[in-house]
Amino acid sequence: MKRVIVGLSGGVDSSVAAYLLKEQGYEVIGLFMKNWHDDSVTISNECPWLEDSNDAMLVAEKLGIPFQVVDLSEQYKDRIVDYMFREYKLGRTPNPDVLCNREIKFDVFMKIALDLGADYVATGHYCRKSEIDKDGELVYRLLTGKDVNKDQSYFLCQLSQAQLAKSLFPIGELTKPEVRKIAAELDLVTADKKDSQGLCFIGKVRLPDFLQQKLKPKEGIIVDIPKDSLLYKRELPNFHNKEEELEFLSKKVIYSKDNGKIMGKHQGAHYFTKGQRKGLAVGGTIEPLFVVETDVNENVIYTGEGKNHPGLYRYVLFVNNDEIHWVRNDLTLQEGEEMKVQARIRYRQALESATLYKTKKGLYVAFENQQSAITEGQFVAWYQEDELLGSGVIS
Repeated sequence: MKRVIVGLSGGVDSSVAAYLLKEQGYEVIGLFMKNWHDDSVTISNECPWLEDSNDAMLVAEKLGIPFQVVDLSEQYKDRIVDYMFREYKLGRTPNPDVLCNREIKFDVFMKIALDLGADYVATGHYCRKSEIDKDGELVYRLLTGKDVNKDQSYFLCQLSQAQLAKSLFPIGELTKPEVRKIAAELDLVTADKKDSQGLCFIGKVRLPDFLQQKLKPKEGIIVDIPKDSLLYKRELPNFHNKEEELEFLSKKVIYSKDNGKIMGKHQGAHYFTKGQRKGLAVGGTIEPLFVVETDVNENVIYTGEGKNHPGLYRYVLFVNNDEIHWVRNDLTLQEGEEMKVQARIRYRQALESATLYKTKKGLYVAFENQQSAITEGQFVAWYQEDELLGSGVIS
């Protein structure tokens, strides 16, 4: 009998995943990952992980499977929290959920599971896996979940073939309502539990509060850039080749304080991210202000009025060579090659038509339509039909 270790998070998705595996005849063990107990950075007065681990335990009892809690908070701090502070300090916007899957659930946690003699690790992600034979090699495919509204393949965009080989996604063929229905029929305590928000399984975290504890507030100015600024009327030079054009189009606009007018003050550019609207506390404009750029060195935030402001939009983004990741190694692009794909630059975004161009320097992703708030540090993931082929960190 094959042994599967399920990451029971105390939510409805992983609860139903565990049930389905048991029904399929696996030997199932539930493990709850505890990822936080650093009192130097408090998260909130409530203690959501206690409540969650308790729910996970009740589910395991109900399903009649063994259960234990594993403390991964040290690795979580090293690999996720410290990385987040580092990225924010550099003025980038990290995606802890993607990292958390790559570094914690499918790495640290997976190693623990395999040491416990597991054949597989399973999670409650809405995605699917299949395998194909390619030139005599077994190749794993990461596919979108059946529930289009809940598809979570994006969060797994950094997984490797080795990680996929050992992973199972039992609820990938179901929709959220179907999952809730199964949980209700089984009378599981998690059946009506709201979906977790906040930092990848640390619980209810407000990011600014969290950041403020390590990144000290520092007053700076907010500069508003007019829509008709000459910065957006750049003459297109004559390009000698495609790469020159891509490089030009992927470059962001460089702003200075005298490009616009001072609208107010902020408490630290590193708390803000491109495309952000909340938290600026500036009134008196016809349309709301959006952050179009942050400058952490000068501690200035540049804003634009309205969500169609030209400062928010670009066609092309760039990924450095060392930050390109192929889930499908066999499809890796070589220098000079290109590929038509569908891509997204954030979770929940509809897939957009794009072309990948591999150059000596790295990978350009050129979209057919302009994309709003392309943000450094976030992940771009590319697909063909319902398969996620690879991803990269936006540079």
